[in-house]
Amino acid sequence: MSMPSFPRMRESMLRKDVLRHIAALTTGLLLAGAAHASALEQFKSFVSSTKAAKGEFVQTQVKNTNGDTPKAAKSSSGTFVFARPGKFIWTYVKPYDQVLQADGDQLFIYDKDLNQVTVKKLGDALGSSPAAILFGSNDLEKNFTLSEGGARDGLEWLKAVPKAKDTSFEQITIGLKDGLPAAMELKDSFGQTSVLKFSKIEKNPALSATSFKFVMPKGADVFNN
Repeated sequence: MSMPSFPRMRESMLRKDVLRHIAALTTGLLLAGAAHASALEQFKSFVSSTKAAKGEFVQTQVKNTNGDTPKAAKSSSGTFVFARPGKFIWTYVKPYDQVLQADGDQLFIYDKDLNQVTVKKLGDALGSSPAAILFGSNDLEKNFTLSEGGARDGLEWLKAVPKAKDTSFEQITIGLKDGLPAAMELKDSFGQTSVLKFSKIEKNPALSATSFKFVMPKGADVFNN
């Protein structure tokens, strides 16, 4: 059997090199395109592909005074888990233990130190609240006007302005990176801003049917609002 000539071998090697470079270039362009997707595109993709999620957060309360540089007032941290629509457990671990838990119908606010539980009807109140951004239905544009907020701090930002006039929040901005929410800023009508930073987000974890069922603590004082 005759061996291929050197020119043919070199042509074959060059062709393979070209194909490898084209494949690498195509992959690079696809990754670059995903990395530079707009905030609105990233967020809509996150909402449509995420039925449930869990992670950790750090929340900082920032207060504006007379137009001066905003100063951090206090911070807290904890964990969260949610399943759409309207089911979530938002747990504050520091500086005090408090749990906000919704089962899709009712909202339970549990203060561990005082052993008190406040029960509220979830109802339509979730619709235009900040919680609806992460935990509500997929129909966000029903309750919020969404627009691009530009790039800042390595994130692509999305602006969400509540359409309802009776909400206490003027504007909510969400910072996204690699298709996941990394930060959220909540500006209220009193000039205060709450800044949330998210980490260790896991999409669509395995959750049981009873994951969001609130178990009333023994001996707790219960207040119904």
